[in-house]
Amino acid sequence: MSEISPEQRTAFEAAAFRLLLEHLRERSDVQNIDLMNLAGFCRNCLSNWYREAAEASGVPMSKEESREIVYGMPYEEWRTQNQGEASPEQKAAFERNRPKE
Repeated sequence: MSEISPEQRTAFEAAAFRLLLEHLRERSDVQNIDLMNLAGFCRNCLSNWYREAAEASGVPMSKEESREIVYGMPYEEWRTQNQGEASPEQKAAFERNRPKE
């Protein structure tokens, strides 16, 4: 494997994150509950991690600000446009797979 500098690694990780966000924005048909049930994280998790990283670097950020970065629009607008009611099966799967805190 090639030697990768810390700066390159950060740049590659940032590029991959941007592509992930772009993909999730294009796939608005995939509901957060589906992501949680299959992968154990969702768009809201990404926005929380983003906000935590910003705050760890001394940059205050609200939940709404970090969600707008991830969703590409205000969260409530995204919900209105894209979020459907979870099916009983989705809800049951979420309860089985719910992250343990």
